[in-house]
Amino acid sequence: MTPFELHNGSLREPIPKEFLGSAILDRTGEFEAGSYQSFTLKYTAGRFGIDDSGSIRIVFRFATDQTNPQFDDPSAPGFTEVIASNNAVLQARFDPKGNIRPWDRTLQIKVVKGFMKEGDTITVRFGVTDHGGAGMRLQTFCENRYEFRVLVDPIATYNFQTLPEQPAISIVPGAPKTWVAVIPSTITRGEPFSLKIKAEDDWGNPTNKAATRLKVKSNRTIKTLPDFIEVKTGDFATIISDIIVSIIGPLEISLYAPDGSLVATCNPAFVSETPDFKSYWGDLHGQSEETLGTNNATDYFEFGRDRAFLDACAHQGNDFQMTDTFWKDLNRVTSYFNEDGRYVTLPGYEWSGNTALGGDRNVYFPVEGRTMRRSSHALIEDQSDLDTDCHTAGELFKTFANNKEWDVICFAHCGGRYADITTAHDGRFEKSVEVHSAWGTFEWLVQDAFKNGYRVGIVANSDGHKGRPGASYPGAGWFGAVGGLTCFLMPELTRSSLIDCINTRHHYATSGGPSGRIRLQVLMSFDEPATLYLDDPLLAKNCKTKPCYQAMMGDIVYLPAGAAHLKVSVDAAAPVVSVDIFNGTDHLECYHPYEESELGDRITVLWEGAEYRGRFRAVPWDGSAHFDKATITSAVPVNFFNQDKKLDITSSSDLGWQSVTTGNLAGFVTKLKDSKSGSITLKTPLINESVKLIDIGYEGKFLDASDILPRRIQMFRLPDDNLHTSVRIERKLEPKMGRDNPFYVRITLEDGTQAWSSPIYILREIEN
Repeated sequence: MTPFELHNGSLREPIPKEFLGSAILDRTGEFEAGSYQSFTLKYTAGRFGIDDSGSIRIVFRFATDQTNPQFDDPSAPGFTEVIASNNAVLQARFDPKGNIRPWDRTLQIKVVKGFMKEGDTITVRFGVTDHGGAGMRLQTFCENRYEFRVLVDPIATYNFQTLPEQPAISIVPGAPKTWVAVIPSTITRGEPFSLKIKAEDDWGNPTNKAATRLKVKSNRTIKTLPDFIEVKTGDFATIISDIIVSIIGPLEISLYAPDGSLVATCNPAFVSETPDFKSYWGDLHGQSEETLGTNNATDYFEFGRDRAFLDACAHQGNDFQMTDTFWKDLNRVTSYFNEDGRYVTLPGYEWSGNTALGGDRNVYFPVEGRTMRRSSHALIEDQSDLDTDCHTAGELFKTFANNKEWDVICFAHCGGRYADITTAHDGRFEKSVEVHSAWGTFEWLVQDAFKNGYRVGIVANSDGHKGRPGASYPGAGWFGAVGGLTCFLMPELTRSSLIDCINTRHHYATSGGPSGRIRLQVLMSFDEPATLYLDDPLLAKNCKTKPCYQAMMGDIVYLPAGAAHLKVSVDAAAPVVSVDIFNGTDHLECYHPYEESELGDRITVLWEGAEYRGRFRAVPWDGSAHFDKATITSAVPVNFFNQDKKLDITSSSDLGWQSVTTGNLAGFVTKLKDSKSGSITLKTPLINESVKLIDIGYEGKFLDASDILPRRIQMFRLPDDNLHTSVRIERKLEPKMGRDNPFYVRITLEDGTQAWSSPIYILREIEN
């Protein structure tokens, strides 16, 4: 049961629904996510029948990644047949954008010869297996009510209406494949905390089908931690509460199966005496079924809290699709779930203006009940509040200022529409830019901010549409990346602390995934006295200050003379490959935690990049690698989250793969025999080149195919056993005069996970 009934607006229906007919499925109930199935849907015509050139549509949600219906290859997945009971001639076509969102994935069946009268039927067979096809693969994520939504145009006016009752199934998780164990990244000595455990199926869905006894091991003696944990069928998560650690230092907890094999290791954690800041993990960007997502808003926040183990969460529905009724309901939901010390939520929405008008911006409020200023009413029938619309991002910021809504927070986001912060930005409201989401990685958006002199933080979220905030995997669709996470550094878990944290940029972003909860500390100390601004002096008159000798990520500091000493601390669940240090758009150093003398027989090949900034930015990297003399002994994929796109060892000398990037990176790590003999020949749609293996070393080799945005392949050599999961480095930096010095770092792990710190802004000249 959900605590609220959530609503959507609907268009006027000119024909009474009882005259539209009916549709039924031959099979209902629960079906496993990502499984191959066959269904027969039978539509029975209503009072008006269907006239010559009239149609029915069977539509599915935008987010679904099921097999598309196809009519050309009976032996391939998704083969679909349509049959009229009266032998009328039917024409079937599939269009992924054939209907109004969110129900835009459309199978349209048109009567091209003849007509249908009341009682006649159209039978649609999805996933026909009679001719050797595998069937229709269901979407790879769970949905309580998955509709085969049927719309009818009985009078051939192209005015499609929905049937009063819709055929539906339930899509549920499969068998457990991987395990996830989470503890707080920062723990106070002597204070209780919880260990949270879940199993996930092939596609990253938390599953309730696990039943086992896990052995627990820790690097600390913890009396309150049991030796064994029982995981029971029916539970989506197992939580062990009231764990207390009395020893300061790193904490490691691992879980083992009954056969002794390791199934999960908790994220890196550190026990402190009295930490000034704790690490809280959030995903502040995603949608539910009331707009473009999956399952309802209550399910969305429950998943974030109870299955993704988030500390903070927010909902960001497209404004042009959010009715006033849903906005009020959503505010009640965020208020209901907001609980200091346990789970913090923010009310908000996505201002979804076209790119030419400013592009997507996330909008958050500190309290419920605020006015939603939409980019348009494109999908909203009620036009009574058109006067509250703001058609451009500049107009949105101006309206906030004119109404003295100084507590509004905005992020610049790159989704279908990308935020053009070069044409519209107001630092009084727009506090951060989103470097990563399920849409990909967008370092160019961060660079745009630096080029224009903006002082912003860096965040990552999922922008998930699959109902899985905090654990948003791409599935089998064209999303190329796993959703990101933001770590908020705060003294306590409250809404007010979260807002203060965002305003001061005390946070960092990660690309999410199994190793996404990286512990990252970036500090800067000074030889000479410095001044910490408590706000951005470019924006705040008479900005308050205080003296300082140290700064943390997000701080703005005036340092008139002397060097700045950067201190970076990384603790990760996977080995660290590199720490890149930047001063704005200037790349200062790429540090590897291992020495050149440690390099062994492992070669990493990574491809990365995006086609351009817009919606269809995906770069195909399907290709192969051939070693003419070296022999492949193993190959591990990097960021292959789509089960359909695999890395295969096709021979002792050859690898093949299917892969796509949308600004993010993917690739493989291969171990070779005779790893310095001969060459590697890469064949991809963009790059076809041979490189001598002896030339692939510590610094790496780059093959460039950049166009509008960077697109490249990099290759470098790794130690045979990279043990560097914890890295500490210090660097002496000299800030430049006459410009901002936004010092920040990017961390890259061996498994492809990345993290970006918010910058520390060092100024040489007094402002304000």
